[in-house]
Amino acid sequence: MMRLAGKTALITGAARGIGRAFAKAYVNEGARVAIADINIDGARDCAAELGEHAIAMTLDVTDQVSIDCAVSHTVAEFGHIDILVNNAALFTAAPIVEIDRGHYQRVFDINVAGTLFTMQAVARHMIERGKGGKIINMASQAGRRGEPLVAVYCASKAAIISLTQSAGLNMIQHGINVNAISPGVVEGEHWDGVDAFFAKYENKIPGQKKQEVGAAVPYGRIGTPDDLTGMAVFLASDAADYIVAQTYNVDGGQWMS
Repeated sequence: MMRLAGKTALITGAARGIGRAFAKAYVNEGARVAIADINIDGARDCAAELGEHAIAMTLDVTDQVSIDCAVSHTVAEFGHIDILVNNAALFTAAPIVEIDRGHYQRVFDINVAGTLFTMQAVARHMIERGKGGKIINMASQAGRRGEPLVAVYCASKAAIISLTQSAGLNMIQHGINVNAISPGVVEGEHWDGVDAFFAKYENKIPGQKKQEVGAAVPYGRIGTPDDLTGMAVFLASDAADYIVAQTYNVDGGQWMS
């Protein structure tokens, strides 16, 4: 039996990486999925790959009009939204004395405000519909601790963990479960970008930091987007109805909480 049969999901940042893997997993479990991304070409490519159960749309999570349009578009196409995955995010790194205010603002606009106001827009729809729903925010092991070169990103992901707790406690009265997933090191374009920052600031050759971090994972290897799909499907399913305001580590044993 497919665990998400009859459900509709909106996934932000779903054109590539983790979001794209979630979209595939949801369709395989019977859901219809809105692939929402600022990269519309990538979103269309993903939707085409998934077939008739997926649609693509442009979404800029820093723009409220764009958020509202994505929610309206999903409802117009599929009738309702049962699941939201807030996956869109941006990484940056720099020593404290080199942090740029503009970079700081951009990271918080996407990672924190983007998550909050997309969650708000979807929650309003879910409350009006009266049938509850599941909201999954993407945190990070970076939100569990500070890192010397990653102050802004770490702070933004710590905010996601806190926001998930507050929203989870507030929204469960409406039958809406808000929880989060905290990945560790995950293979893909995102970590290629992270590796480039460390190559710059730690004088490492490209690929060295990723190799070092991957080797330190207790499981024995760097993660893949597919390693996260089990938790993403579970939290979106009826089996997670009694789970509220939690952040789950899916990181090969890198962090215990």
